Amino acid sequence: MKNPKKRIIQKCPIPKSEHPYITMAHGSGGRMTHELIDKIFIPAFGNAESQFDHDGAVLKSPGDKLVVTTDSFVVNPLFFPGGDIGVLAVNGTVNDLAMCGARPLYLSASFIIEEGLAIETLWQIVLSMRSAADIAGIKIVTGDTKVVDRGKGDGVFINTTGIGEVMRDLRINPFNIKTGDFIIINGDIGRHGIAVLSQREGLSFDTVIKSDCAPLSDAVMRLIESGMEIHCLRDLTRGGLATALVELADTANVKVEIQEDLIPVLSDVNAACEILGFDPAYIANEGRFVAFVPERFVDKALAVMSSMGNEFLPAVIGKVIDTDAGLVTFKNSYGAELIIDMLTGDQFPRIC
Repeated sequence: MKNPKKRIIQKCPIPKSEHPYITMAHGSGGRMTHELIDKIFIPAFGNAESQFDHDGAVLKSPGDKLVVTTDSFVVNPLFFPGGDIGVLAVNGTVNDLAMCGARPLYLSASFIIEEGLAIETLWQIVLSMRSAADIAGIKIVTGDTKVVDRGKGDGVFINTTGIGEVMRDLRINPFNIKTGDFIIINGDIGRHGIAVLSQREGLSFDTVIKSDCAPLSDAVMRLIESGMEIHCLRDLTRGGLATALVELADTANVKVEIQEDLIPVLSDVNAACEILGFDPAYIANEGRFVAFVPERFVDKALAVMSSMGNEFLPAVIGKVIDTDAGLVTFKNSYGAELIIDMLTGDQFPRIC
Protein backbone atom coordinates (compact mmCIF):
# COMPACT_ATOMS: atom_id res chain seq x y z
CA MET A 1 0.00 0.00 0.00
CA LYS A 2 1.29 3.45 -0.83
CA ASN A 3 2.17 5.95 1.84
CA PRO A 4 -1.22 7.16 3.17
CA LYS A 5 0.14 10.63 3.91
CA LYS A 6 0.33 11.31 0.16
CA ARG A 7 -3.34 10.44 -0.29
CA ILE A 8 -4.78 12.63 2.44
CA ILE A 9 -6.53 15.77 1.30
CA GLN A 10 -8.16 18.42 3.44
CA LYS A 11 -11.41 18.33 1.48
CA CYS A 12 -13.86 15.62 2.49
CA PRO A 13 -13.73 12.85 -0.17
CA ILE A 14 -17.50 12.25 -0.03
CA PRO A 15 -19.21 15.02 -2.06
CA LYS A 16 -21.57 17.06 0.10
CA SER A 17 -24.30 16.80 -2.53
CA GLU A 18 -24.48 13.01 -2.12
CA HIS A 19 -24.61 12.32 1.62
CA PRO A 20 -23.80 15.40 3.71
CA TYR A 21 -24.93 13.77 6.97
CA ILE A 22 -24.67 10.35 8.58
CA THR A 23 -27.79 8.23 8.05
CA MET A 24 -28.79 4.91 9.57
CA ALA A 25 -27.87 3.34 6.21
CA HIS A 26 -24.23 4.21 6.91
CA GLY A 27 -24.38 1.61 9.67
CA SER A 28 -26.26 -1.07 7.77
CA GLY A 29 -23.19 -2.95 6.62
CA GLY A 30 -24.13 -2.38 3.00
CA ARG A 31 -23.01 -0.08 0.21
CA MET A 32 -23.10 3.14 2.25
CA THR A 33 -21.09 1.55 5.09
CA HIS A 34 -18.46 0.50 2.61
CA GLU A 35 -18.50 3.97 1.07
CA LEU A 36 -17.83 5.46 4.51
CA ILE A 37 -14.93 3.07 5.08
CA ASP A 38 -13.49 3.40 1.57
CA LYS A 39 -13.76 7.19 1.32
CA ILE A 40 -13.26 8.35 4.92
CA PHE A 41 -11.32 5.86 7.01
CA ILE A 42 -9.02 4.10 4.54
CA PRO A 43 -7.72 7.33 2.91
CA ALA A 44 -6.88 8.68 6.37
CA PHE A 45 -5.75 5.60 8.26
CA GLY A 46 -4.48 3.22 5.58
CA ASN A 47 -0.94 1.90 6.03
CA ALA A 48 1.05 -1.27 5.34
CA GLU A 49 -0.29 -3.01 8.47
CA SER A 50 -3.91 -1.89 8.30
CA GLN A 51 -6.58 -4.29 7.06
CA PHE A 52 -9.88 -2.44 7.14
CA ASP A 53 -11.39 -4.88 4.63
CA HIS A 54 -10.85 -7.82 7.00
CA ASP A 55 -11.97 -8.74 10.54
CA GLY A 56 -8.58 -7.96 12.03
CA ALA A 57 -5.00 -6.98 11.32
CA VAL A 58 -2.05 -9.37 11.52
CA LEU A 59 0.75 -7.52 13.29
CA LYS A 60 4.44 -8.07 13.89
CA SER A 61 5.61 -8.21 17.51
CA PRO A 62 9.02 -6.50 17.82
CA GLY A 63 9.70 -7.52 21.41
CA ASP A 64 8.97 -10.10 24.09
CA LYS A 65 6.67 -7.91 26.16
CA LEU A 66 3.68 -5.96 24.89
CA VAL A 67 1.31 -3.61 26.69
CA VAL A 68 -2.36 -3.47 25.70
CA THR A 69 -4.71 -0.72 26.82
CA THR A 70 -8.24 0.27 25.84
CA ASP A 71 -10.20 3.48 26.29
CA SER A 72 -13.39 5.24 25.19
CA PHE A 73 -13.92 8.91 24.43
CA VAL A 74 -17.25 10.71 24.77
CA VAL A 75 -16.20 14.34 25.14
CA ASN A 76 -18.77 17.08 24.74
CA PRO A 77 -18.28 19.30 22.75
CA LEU A 78 -16.47 17.41 20.01
CA PHE A 79 -14.18 20.38 19.32
CA PHE A 80 -12.58 22.54 22.02
CA PRO A 81 -9.66 25.00 22.25
CA GLY A 82 -6.49 23.03 21.73
CA GLY A 83 -8.01 19.85 20.31
CA ASP A 84 -10.98 17.66 19.48
CA ILE A 85 -12.27 14.17 20.21
CA GLY A 86 -10.02 12.67 17.52
CA VAL A 87 -6.77 14.08 18.93
CA LEU A 88 -7.97 13.13 22.41
CA ALA A 89 -8.67 9.53 21.39
CA VAL A 90 -5.18 9.01 19.99
CA ASN A 91 -3.23 10.89 22.65
CA GLY A 92 -5.21 9.44 25.53
CA THR A 93 -4.43 5.89 24.43
CA VAL A 94 -0.80 6.64 23.55
CA ASN A 95 -0.33 8.18 26.99
CA ASP A 96 -1.70 5.12 28.77
CA LEU A 97 0.88 3.01 26.93
CA ALA A 98 3.64 5.47 27.79
CA MET A 99 2.79 5.31 31.50
CA CYS A 100 3.66 1.61 31.36
CA GLY A 101 7.03 2.41 29.79
CA ALA A 102 5.87 1.21 26.38
CA ARG A 103 6.62 2.65 22.95
CA PRO A 104 3.32 2.96 21.02
CA LEU A 105 2.98 0.68 18.00
CA TYR A 106 -0.60 -0.02 16.91
CA LEU A 107 -4.06 1.40 17.50
CA SER A 108 -7.59 0.23 16.75
CA ALA A 109 -10.35 2.82 16.41
CA SER A 110 -14.07 2.11 16.60
CA PHE A 111 -16.64 4.81 15.91
CA ILE A 112 -20.20 4.94 17.26
CA ILE A 113 -21.72 7.69 15.13
CA GLU A 114 -25.04 9.43 15.67
CA GLU A 115 -27.44 9.71 12.77
CA GLY A 116 -27.34 13.29 11.50
CA LEU A 117 -23.67 13.99 12.15
CA ALA A 118 -22.23 16.01 9.28
CA ILE A 119 -19.86 13.96 7.11
CA GLU A 120 -17.56 16.99 7.02
CA THR A 121 -17.39 16.94 10.85
CA LEU A 122 -16.48 13.25 10.84
CA TRP A 123 -13.81 13.93 8.21
CA GLN A 124 -12.21 16.66 10.33
CA ILE A 125 -12.13 14.33 13.34
CA VAL A 126 -10.56 11.57 11.26
CA LEU A 127 -7.91 13.96 9.92
CA SER A 128 -7.13 15.02 13.49
CA MET A 129 -6.66 11.40 14.46
CA ARG A 130 -4.37 10.77 11.49
CA SER A 131 -2.23 13.80 12.37
CA ALA A 132 -2.07 12.86 16.07
CA ALA A 133 -1.12 9.28 15.18
CA ASP A 134 1.68 10.48 12.90
CA ILE A 135 3.06 12.74 15.63
CA ALA A 136 2.91 9.97 18.24
CA GLY A 137 4.38 7.36 15.90
CA ILE A 138 1.49 4.92 16.19
CA LYS A 139 -0.31 3.16 13.32
CA ILE A 140 -4.09 2.85 13.16
CA VAL A 141 -4.54 -0.70 11.86
CA THR A 142 -8.14 -1.79 12.36
CA GLY A 143 -11.49 -0.54 13.56
CA ASP A 144 -15.26 -0.65 13.41
CA THR A 145 -18.17 1.64 12.61
CA LYS A 146 -21.68 1.67 14.07
CA VAL A 147 -24.51 4.17 13.64
CA VAL A 148 -27.11 4.87 16.33
CA ASP A 149 -30.44 6.69 16.12
CA ARG A 150 -30.55 10.46 16.19
CA GLY A 151 -30.39 11.76 19.76
CA LYS A 152 -28.64 8.68 21.15
CA GLY A 153 -24.99 9.30 20.35
CA ASP A 154 -24.14 12.97 20.95
CA GLY A 155 -22.31 13.21 17.62
CA VAL A 156 -19.70 10.48 17.85
CA PHE A 157 -18.11 8.25 20.47
CA ILE A 158 -14.70 6.68 19.82
CA ASN A 159 -13.28 3.52 21.37
CA THR A 160 -9.60 2.72 20.98
CA THR A 161 -7.24 -0.11 21.86
CA GLY A 162 -3.52 0.52 21.86
CA ILE A 163 -0.59 -1.88 21.69
CA GLY A 164 2.92 -0.90 22.72
CA GLU A 165 6.32 -2.49 23.15
CA VAL A 166 7.83 -2.48 26.64
CA MET A 167 11.25 -0.87 26.53
CA ARG A 168 13.95 -3.04 28.13
CA ASP A 169 13.12 -5.04 31.24
CA LEU A 170 11.25 -2.24 32.99
CA ARG A 171 9.00 -2.40 36.03
CA ILE A 172 7.19 0.91 36.01
CA ASN A 173 4.13 0.55 38.22
CA PRO A 174 2.67 1.73 41.56
CA PHE A 175 4.05 -1.30 43.43
CA ASN A 176 7.57 -0.09 42.65
CA ILE A 177 7.13 3.25 44.48
CA LYS A 178 9.59 3.57 47.38
CA THR A 179 10.07 5.80 50.39
CA GLY A 180 12.34 8.68 49.42
CA ASP A 181 11.09 8.89 45.83
CA PHE A 182 10.71 12.42 44.54
CA ILE A 183 7.60 13.33 42.56
CA ILE A 184 8.06 15.35 39.38
CA ILE A 185 5.26 16.80 37.27
CA ASN A 186 5.94 17.68 33.63
CA GLY A 187 3.94 20.92 33.46
CA ASP A 188 1.05 23.09 34.58
CA ILE A 189 -2.30 21.53 35.45
CA GLY A 190 -5.98 22.22 34.86
CA ARG A 191 -6.08 23.46 31.29
CA HIS A 192 -7.97 20.61 29.63
CA GLY A 193 -10.95 20.65 31.96
CA ILE A 194 -11.27 24.44 31.83
CA ALA A 195 -10.90 24.47 28.01
CA VAL A 196 -13.69 21.91 27.53
CA LEU A 197 -15.96 23.55 30.12
CA SER A 198 -15.52 27.04 28.64
CA GLN A 199 -16.39 25.80 25.15
CA ARG A 200 -19.40 23.80 26.37
CA GLU A 201 -20.86 26.56 28.53
CA GLY A 202 -19.90 29.50 26.31
CA LEU A 203 -17.66 31.02 28.96
CA SER A 204 -15.10 33.62 28.00
CA PHE A 205 -12.03 34.75 29.88
CA ASP A 206 -9.41 37.40 29.21
CA THR A 207 -7.36 34.80 27.34
CA VAL A 208 -8.35 31.62 25.51
CA ILE A 209 -7.43 28.66 27.69
CA LYS A 210 -6.31 25.79 25.46
CA SER A 211 -6.27 22.12 26.37
CA ASP A 212 -2.89 20.59 27.16
CA CYS A 213 -3.82 17.52 25.07
CA ALA A 214 -0.55 16.04 23.79
CA PRO A 215 1.25 12.70 23.38
CA LEU A 216 3.61 11.85 26.24
CA SER A 217 5.38 8.89 24.65
CA ASP A 218 8.35 10.87 23.34
CA ALA A 219 9.03 12.38 26.77
CA VAL A 220 8.79 9.00 28.48
CA MET A 221 11.03 7.33 25.90
CA ARG A 222 13.66 10.04 26.40
CA LEU A 223 13.53 9.51 30.16
CA ILE A 224 13.98 5.77 29.71
CA GLU A 225 16.73 6.11 27.11
CA SER A 226 18.65 8.47 29.42
CA GLY A 227 19.33 5.43 31.60
CA MET A 228 17.65 6.83 34.69
CA GLU A 229 15.64 4.75 37.13
CA ILE A 230 11.88 5.35 37.06
CA HIS A 231 9.67 3.71 39.65
CA CYS A 232 6.23 4.87 38.52
CA LEU A 233 4.48 7.07 35.97
CA ARG A 234 0.87 8.20 35.93
CA ASP A 235 -0.99 10.55 33.58
CA LEU A 236 -3.36 13.00 35.21
CA THR A 237 -6.68 12.62 33.44
CA ARG A 238 -10.11 12.38 35.09
CA GLY A 239 -9.91 13.44 38.72
CA GLY A 240 -6.71 15.38 38.07
CA LEU A 241 -3.49 15.41 40.04
CA ALA A 242 -5.09 14.89 43.44
CA THR A 243 -7.07 11.78 42.53
CA ALA A 244 -4.11 10.23 40.69
CA LEU A 245 -1.85 10.69 43.71
CA VAL A 246 -4.43 9.19 46.07
CA GLU A 247 -4.83 6.17 43.79
CA LEU A 248 -1.06 5.63 43.69
CA ALA A 249 -0.54 6.14 47.43
CA ASP A 250 -3.34 3.71 48.20
CA THR A 251 -2.01 1.07 45.79
CA ALA A 252 1.60 1.41 46.96
CA ASN A 253 0.58 1.88 50.62
CA VAL A 254 2.80 4.92 51.10
CA LYS A 255 2.44 8.48 52.36
CA VAL A 256 2.92 11.19 49.77
CA GLU A 257 3.58 14.77 50.84
CA ILE A 258 3.01 17.48 48.22
CA GLN A 259 4.11 21.09 48.53
CA GLU A 260 1.01 22.87 47.27
CA ASP A 261 2.77 26.08 46.26
CA LEU A 262 5.12 24.10 43.97
CA ILE A 263 2.28 22.77 41.78
CA PRO A 264 2.42 24.75 38.50
CA VAL A 265 -0.89 26.40 37.56
CA LEU A 266 -1.18 29.10 34.90
CA SER A 267 -2.56 32.38 36.20
CA ASP A 268 -5.55 32.36 33.82
CA VAL A 269 -6.46 28.80 34.84
CA ASN A 270 -6.12 29.73 38.50
CA ALA A 271 -8.33 32.78 37.96
CA ALA A 272 -10.97 30.70 36.16
CA CYS A 273 -10.96 28.18 39.00
CA GLU A 274 -11.41 30.92 41.57
CA ILE A 275 -14.36 32.36 39.66
CA LEU A 276 -16.00 28.96 39.15
CA GLY A 277 -15.16 27.53 42.57
CA PHE A 278 -12.92 24.68 41.37
CA ASP A 279 -9.68 23.28 42.72
CA PRO A 280 -7.06 22.95 39.93
CA ALA A 281 -5.70 19.80 41.60
CA TYR A 282 -8.92 17.94 40.72
CA ILE A 283 -9.28 19.19 37.14
CA ALA A 284 -8.58 16.80 34.26
CA ASN A 285 -5.47 17.06 32.11
CA GLU A 286 -4.58 15.30 28.86
CA GLY A 287 -0.88 16.03 28.55
CA ARG A 288 0.40 15.89 32.10
CA PHE A 289 1.99 13.12 34.15
CA VAL A 290 3.87 12.57 37.39
CA ALA A 291 7.08 10.56 37.68
CA PHE A 292 8.31 8.90 40.87
CA VAL A 293 12.10 8.76 40.75
CA PRO A 294 14.94 8.22 43.24
CA GLU A 295 16.62 11.40 44.49
CA ARG A 296 19.83 10.76 42.53
CA PHE A 297 17.92 10.97 39.23
CA VAL A 298 15.88 14.11 39.92
CA ASP A 299 18.23 16.53 38.14
CA LYS A 300 18.48 14.27 35.10
CA ALA A 301 14.69 13.91 34.89
CA LEU A 302 14.21 17.67 35.11
CA ALA A 303 16.80 18.25 32.39
CA VAL A 304 15.22 15.71 30.04
CA MET A 305 11.72 17.11 30.53
CA SER A 306 12.92 20.72 30.14
CA SER A 307 14.45 19.82 26.77
CA MET A 308 11.00 18.88 25.42
CA GLY A 309 9.94 22.47 24.71
CA ASN A 310 7.74 25.18 26.19
CA GLU A 311 4.82 22.83 26.86
CA PHE A 312 6.98 21.11 29.47
CA LEU A 313 7.59 23.12 32.64
CA PRO A 314 8.71 20.34 34.99
CA ALA A 315 8.77 20.81 38.74
CA VAL A 316 9.45 18.73 41.82
CA ILE A 317 6.22 18.92 43.78
CA GLY A 318 6.66 16.40 46.58
CA LYS A 319 8.11 13.26 48.03
CA VAL A 320 7.21 9.82 49.32
CA ILE A 321 7.94 10.10 53.04
CA ASP A 322 6.58 6.96 54.69
CA THR A 323 5.27 3.44 54.16
CA ASP A 324 2.22 1.61 55.51
CA ALA A 325 0.14 4.73 55.12
CA GLY A 326 -1.88 5.04 51.87
CA LEU A 327 -2.15 8.78 52.41
CA VAL A 328 -1.66 12.02 50.47
CA THR A 329 -1.23 15.40 52.10
CA PHE A 330 -0.90 18.86 50.60
CA LYS A 331 1.28 21.21 52.68
CA ASN A 332 0.83 24.95 52.13
CA SER A 333 3.39 27.72 52.52
CA TYR A 334 2.37 28.17 56.17
CA GLY A 335 3.18 24.56 57.00
CA ALA A 336 -0.41 23.45 57.41
CA GLU A 337 -1.23 19.97 56.05
CA LEU A 338 -4.47 18.97 54.36
CA ILE A 339 -5.34 15.31 53.84
CA ILE A 340 -6.38 14.79 50.21
CA ASP A 341 -9.12 12.44 49.07
CA MET A 342 -10.27 11.31 45.63
CA LEU A 343 -12.65 13.43 43.61
CA THR A 344 -16.18 12.92 44.90
CA GLY A 345 -19.07 13.32 42.48
CA ASP A 346 -18.89 14.61 38.91
CA GLN A 347 -17.01 17.89 38.72
CA PHE A 348 -16.75 17.97 34.92
CA PRO A 349 -19.13 15.77 32.93
CA ARG A 350 -17.87 14.53 29.56
CA ILE A 351 -14.30 15.87 29.52
CA CYS A 352 -12.72 12.90 27.72
